[in-house]
Amino acid sequence: MTTSVLISILITFLVIILILYLVNMLPIDGRAKQIVRIIIIIIGVISMLKYLAVF
Repeated sequence: MTTSVLISILITFLVIILILYLVNMLPIDGRAKQIVRIIIIIIGVISMLKYLAVF
């Protein structure tokens, strides 16, 4: 069970990094990029906490 949780957290972390990289490549305003990055990080943290059974 511990291994599957760690793998799920690792996959979630890698997906968050990939999405942040792709957002960085978008030709949008710097302020909009910052807002999108914050939203992605919040969603990623919440999903990681779900894997740890906090929520």
